This record gives sequence, structure tokens and C-alpha cells, in this order.
Amino acid sequence: MLDEYVSKAEIHRIVATSRASVKIKDSYYTLEYQEERIFPDRFDNDDIDIDKERQILWDEVNNQVDQQISDTVYAVTGKR
Repeated sequence: MLDEYVSKAEIHRIVATSRASVKIKDSYYTLEYQEERIFPDRFDNDDIDIDKERQILWDEVNNQVDQQISDTVYAVTGKR
């Protein structure tokens, strides 16, 4: 059995994009938000929990798209 290769790359930035399509009345709207986070040049990898950073970023981009949907619904229908 071959040894499994382990990545030696370091993470310097993470990017997430969230997109949703919604139908409001007779029209479809696609809303999208992207955010990039760059880690400081000087940091100890042990100081950053990449999984937590990813989750925080996903939560933010998803919340931004949810807000865009809410704003669009309100703009089109006058209702929240």
C-alpha cells in the first residue's frame, strides 16, 4: 500500500462565494456575495484554526446573500 500524500501547502487566504436564486412574483433573481480573507504575513499556523475561520467566513457570505434576498423581496413586494 502506498503512503498517502500529505499536502505541504500553507493557507494564506480563504475565499467563499454564496449564491441563491429566488422567484418573486413572475421574475427570478440571482443574488451573490463573495468575500476574501487574507491572513497576516506573520502568523504561526498554530494560532489560527482554519476550520473555524472557514465556518465564520461561510456564515458571513451566507448571511449577506440572505440579506440581499430580504432586501430584494421588500423592493419588489413591499413586504419583508
